[in-house]
Amino acid sequence: MRPGNEFKTERARELRKASTKAEGTLWYRLRGRRLNGHKFVRQEPIGPYTVDLVCRERRLIIEVDGGQHADSRSDAARDAWLIAHKYRVLRFWNNDVLDNMEGVLETIATALAEAPPHPER
Repeated sequence: MRPGNEFKTERARELRKASTKAEGTLWYRLRGRRLNGHKFVRQEPIGPYTVDLVCRERRLIIEVDGGQHADSRSDAARDAWLIAHKYRVLRFWNNDVLDNMEGVLETIATALAEAPPHPER
């Protein structure tokens, strides 16, 4: 087991407590292997970032964003770093999650089916 980073762990805990309605709603639908048996965790530190949701086995990251993320350079840099480290990133707007949950889940399920299992798992 790898040693934890106390700062990152505490930040992840705080982010879990402060999740948006859209994040909480999507988490409820993904937790406990509810989507085709895939395990997701939320507010997971990965490198210098903390991602909203991740399926480690398929290296698929889900980000749920509000309007403040539109045209964000920091999000683009973050995505580039994650992609360079062999992750796939899906971003959904809060209103997509709240108004079109079935479409969001279908998109995630398709991405999971397309992603090969991580060789270390």
